[in-house]
Amino acid sequence: MELRAAVAVQAGKPLEVMTVQLEGPAAGEVLVEVKATGVPATYRVDLRSLDELPARELYDLLRMRVDVFVVEQNCPYPELDGKDIDALHLRLLEGAELLGAARILKPYEPQDPSKIGRVVVSPDHRGKRLGDVLMSEAIAACERLYPENPIALSAQAHLRRFYESFGFIAVSQEYLEDGIPHIDMVRQQATQPA
Repeated sequence: MELRAAVAVQAGKPLEVMTVQLEGPAAGEVLVEVKATGVPATYRVDLRSLDELPARELYDLLRMRVDVFVVEQNCPYPELDGKDIDALHLRLLEGAELLGAARILKPYEPQDPSKIGRVVVSPDHRGKRLGDVLMSEAIAACERLYPENPIALSAQAHLRRFYESFGFIAVSQEYLEDGIPHIDMVRQQATQPA
């Protein structure tokens, strides 16, 4: 059983995250205890390939992404982009309820970065700092799986400071992607020189 703790600071507010790696039938899942607003909460985090997701859980994941990225943001674009097939899908759950998710893409070449994308929190669960939990867990997964590679993401420009709070730095100018301003960002691994 692996234990680790992380503290992220967003807008001056510390977020304590204690993670317990589960073994046995729940291998590949972690329990995350979060203390953010003085009220501790425990969530389950799992990381699976597309083929490992049961049909209904895959449906919930894709529906959340379409509801937020296409419908809520009024941005008609092909959400199903072919990258999910080779990706790992990190999900934040409370019981069977999907609270949020992120997608991790492996490096294409040995020197390439891993990529975090499609970071989404259910509209019903916003304001609980679950984005902080998702990013902490996605970064931890990338560090565990690809320890020699930097981590990249394409951030919506208005979230730049959020991602900077996790050690990401801008590596591009702002650009439009599907009509929404974005910026490319990279976070170096601890084993790499800055």
